[in-house]
Amino acid sequence: MTERTQPLLAADGTPLKRSIQRSLRRQKIEAFLLVAPLLAFVLVTFVAPIADMLFRSVENQIVAQTLPETAEALKAWDPERSEVPGEAVFAALAADMKTAVKNKTHTRLGSRLNYEKTGVASLFRKSGRRIKKWDLAEDAPFKEKFLDLDKKWGDPELWQLLKLYSPAYTSGYFLNAVDLKQTPAGFEPRAESEQIYILLFQRTLFMSLAITLMCLLLGYPVAFLLSHLPTRTSNLLMILVLLPFWTSLLVRTSAWKVLLQQEGVINDILVTIGFLGDADRLQLINNQTGTIVAMTHILLPFMILPLYSVMRTIPPSYVRAAKSLGANDLTAFAKVYFPQSVPGIGAGSILVFILAIGYYITPELVGGTTGTFISNRIAYHISSSLNWGLAAALGSILLVAVLVLYYAYDRIVGIDNVKLG
Repeated sequence: MTERTQPLLAADGTPLKRSIQRSLRRQKIEAFLLVAPLLAFVLVTFVAPIADMLFRSVENQIVAQTLPETAEALKAWDPERSEVPGEAVFAALAADMKTAVKNKTHTRLGSRLNYEKTGVASLFRKSGRRIKKWDLAEDAPFKEKFLDLDKKWGDPELWQLLKLYSPAYTSGYFLNAVDLKQTPAGFEPRAESEQIYILLFQRTLFMSLAITLMCLLLGYPVAFLLSHLPTRTSNLLMILVLLPFWTSLLVRTSAWKVLLQQEGVINDILVTIGFLGDADRLQLINNQTGTIVAMTHILLPFMILPLYSVMRTIPPSYVRAAKSLGANDLTAFAKVYFPQSVPGIGAGSILVFILAIGYYITPELVGGTTGTFISNRIAYHISSSLNWGLAAALGSILLVAVLVLYYAYDRIVGIDNVKLG
């Protein structure tokens, strides 16, 4: 018979294994409590707004909440028919409109449907004033009363619209954001005169890439020079790079308006030196040229600083060793120095591109009609047209585009190669 082994005990008499597990659990709780404020801050200020934006891009409960009986009655109506619904649907609409007018929600519904069909907002306002006086028990039937009230109630497209947007969730905002529209037969392109968002997305991506390339071409030599100067001199010159950060963005953009306009400083100089005639002044503002020039200047420090931080860490002895082995200056730079600066190029490029793709103030002030970004259209829908659903859909597509480009960048270049110093 073998003797039973006694478990090891801690100083307080508990088994050592249990005591270790309790200590590890306490350490994990303490670590979580330390990061909990930061986690809560990120959730409230970053994750929650994005989640709300994604929800608003598909949320469409206003039709079902404002006209619940009508939405239910329309389920039996075939939207592909060229006839308006029967008396039962009009009776349900009369009851819903009486309630909506009392609660003053019919105008909100009209404004929502007006995004899809012009004139619906005024139809709901006008109808609401008349329907308020109807007696649901004595004024039936309602189909003829609605048709007498306004001929638009006899338009099958209006009822198709009500049926299409009766569900609580819709893809209509995303379809609008890519210049499509929803019909009873499926999806179809919008009229050519209404197709603007695909063009804006293409323009935003193209101009963001152009601005990133311009910043790289201008920023690389500056960062190279700063990294090879004595520390005292480079710190002094770095003030010139940081100077834009200490000046208001609005002031810098306004300064470019003064410089770039046809009667501005640049055109005056070109005319004075005889490069241009007075009648041939260049159009440098209120177009894509103005946006690229102003944003390149504004975002240039975001390219120079990561490049400078990486270049400062490249040992000069590597280039000297290459030259001592017979390489000329160009070969030593291309084969030895430039590959080591690629992490800085990656960091600066991705930083400038992501900042550029969502820029608002500068394209709004100097972009005119051909130099604005999709962000300007999003701002318009949030502050002017109040079409928050479409603004959320446009923002969601922009977010997905950035994530896709980030994924492609990671696959091609490798995010591990991105360094800030």
